[in-house]
Amino acid sequence: MTTPMVNVVYLVSDVNLSGMAPPVRRPVGHHHGDLRNSLLRASLELVGERGPHGFTLAEASRRAGVSVAAPYKHFADRDALLAELATQGYREQRHRFAAAVKGIEDPVEQLASFAASYVRFAAEEPALFDATFNAGLDKSRYAELAAAGDEVARLLLPVARQFMSDPDAAFDLLLRIAAAAHGLAVFLRQGLFGVGNAALSATEEKAARTARAIARQDVSS
Repeated sequence: MTTPMVNVVYLVSDVNLSGMAPPVRRPVGHHHGDLRNSLLRASLELVGERGPHGFTLAEASRRAGVSVAAPYKHFADRDALLAELATQGYREQRHRFAAAVKGIEDPVEQLASFAASYVRFAAEEPALFDATFNAGLDKSRYAELAAAGDEVARLLLPVARQFMSDPDAAFDLLLRIAAAAHGLAVFLRQGLFGVGNAALSATEEKAARTARAIARQDVSS
């Protein structure tokens, strides 16, 4: 994903009288919403470059063009900022997965489409993927993050329940398919399946085939 750079706007005097010092450029203060979003964009860039634990709030502040004290107006610490990014990650997943299963009647094919979409999410949004799954966050500390994760499960569990009347068994089926897709997505990002669009498409198909095999095995057992 190409993250837009933060624009810094300066106030420059239009008056330049002889004998006076050149006008001083001063950064315009961020509105609260702009500050928060600027910090999140900068942090997402840094996650993409260094991983979720490879930067400090001070570095995110400098990348966003704000003071090192600015993040603390919105985030208690770096984990709180990462939790916001992870929340965005789950919301993006839910959006993608909902589109993936929409209009498909066969639940096996719904799960196959979900698995393929999982791989594409990891490939197209690697920084969000890392913030969501590799930050090591304790969801019990972040209610909004936990709720976003639950929304993904609530979207997909009804599909799995078409195979399993027991909700625990349905959740287990969903976890196994997600785990397989996750592993394939990580292998793709590591270059084990090649690079480029062809490798992505092939890995999506691997994930879909694996999901079909897992689902059909459970149906037949």
